[in-house]
Amino acid sequence: CFGWSLSSSTPASSSRSGPAAAPRPTPHRIPPPLPASHRPSPHPTAPHCIPPPLPASHRSAPPRRSCPVEPPALAPRRTEGVEPRRASEKEQLRGLNERFAGYIERVRALEERNRALAGELAELRRLPPEPRRLGQLLGGELRALRARLEEAHGERAQAALERARLAEETQRLRARCEEEARGRAEAEQALRARQQAADGAARARADLERRAEALREELAELRRAHAEQLAQLGAALRAAAPPASGPPTARPDLAAALRELRAQYEALPARNLQAAEDWYRARCASLHERAARSQEAVRASRREAGECRRQLQARVVEMESLRGAHESLERQLQELEERHSAEAAGLQDTIGQLEADLRNTKTEMARHLREYQDLLNVKMALDIEIAAYRKLLEGEENLFSMGSVGLPAMNPLPNPTYSFQPRSSTPSFKKEEQREVVRATSKIPSGQAGMLDGTITTAKKTERFNVHGGIIANAKV
Repeated sequence: CFGWSLSSSTPASSSRSGPAAAPRPTPHRIPPPLPASHRPSPHPTAPHCIPPPLPASHRSAPPRRSCPVEPPALAPRRTEGVEPRRASEKEQLRGLNERFAGYIERVRALEERNRALAGELAELRRLPPEPRRLGQLLGGELRALRARLEEAHGERAQAALERARLAEETQRLRARCEEEARGRAEAEQALRARQQAADGAARARADLERRAEALREELAELRRAHAEQLAQLGAALRAAAPPASGPPTARPDLAAALRELRAQYEALPARNLQAAEDWYRARCASLHERAARSQEAVRASRREAGECRRQLQARVVEMESLRGAHESLERQLQELEERHSAEAAGLQDTIGQLEADLRNTKTEMARHLREYQDLLNVKMALDIEIAAYRKLLEGEENLFSMGSVGLPAMNPLPNPTYSFQPRSSTPSFKKEEQREVVRATSKIPSGQAGMLDGTITTAKKTERFNVHGGIIANAKV
């Protein structure tokens, strides 16, 4: 049994050589603890001396203090109960050896995992220039995209200025069109007034012509009545004239008076007719002059209305063309805004994705560092357990060697106390690993670096406590 124990402990000494041992390609996983069927039962006399296996959930086990081991009482000169007890102790030692071999394999796998993690950490330490180069490439692309975005903003501002200019031009043309429409309405109103005036003049001319015709008829009637009166007067004069047989006597000159009266009566209608004709001619001349002026004004108004109509049609055509150009520019501006909005959204998505990748990379780095620290803590706890088992086996070996010599009757030995001495190569190796962890933590955020520094400080305190406890236990022994 002891030979098998020594032969099985040989790999432990080789596995304790730390990083100097040749690496073996083992899978990066922590071997599970031994099943319950392969675990030995605790010693009947020392039930609390053998430490239990380390659970998978307890990554960082607290340091274990030394515990007394009560060896079986050796009765002087009595050998009848030695053989069964030795058989049970051999079974227990065999179970302990198997368990110890399992722990050795587990330590070996953890060391392999440690070396693999150290390699990964070195690879990760060599990675920072690549993200910087990636950042430079992405920075160049981002600068180009920002330049395009600024150019698009400039084009948008220019399109907005052009739109404002076209809106102002459209407003000016609309005001001019409204002014022309007002002028056209005023001209049409003036034309209607002139037409009404011309119609009034035509009606007045017709009235005057009717009055002139009535005056002509009245004048002819007066002439006819005057001729009849003259004929009657002549007949009356001839009838009243005395016969010419008697001598001439002094009579009033009736003939002269009649002639004078006749001349006056004949001159009166002529004067009236001449006055009526003069008034008619003057009235007709004034009406003709007013009608000519009205017709000239109507022709001028018509010419002006036609010119205004042509200008209005030209302005309407120009306004329609400007409205089409304005709508086209608005559609182009809307399409440009939508395209630039889509490009800006794509750039924002790209930036967010890159930031998310950066955060994921930092989180992955912190997770690897935490796993590495957990493995370091597990390794330290396993080193402590291995040292405890080594001391336990050495004490049992000394006990059995002392019992096999057949010494004379002696009192039972006092309960020896064994210390959990960590191996000598552990502190320097831990310091190197802690330096690597410190170098790696410089690449991660400050909060996670502080958490890792606290974990490393706790590990250092645990190691110092273990060393101090081992010294005290050795002094007690």
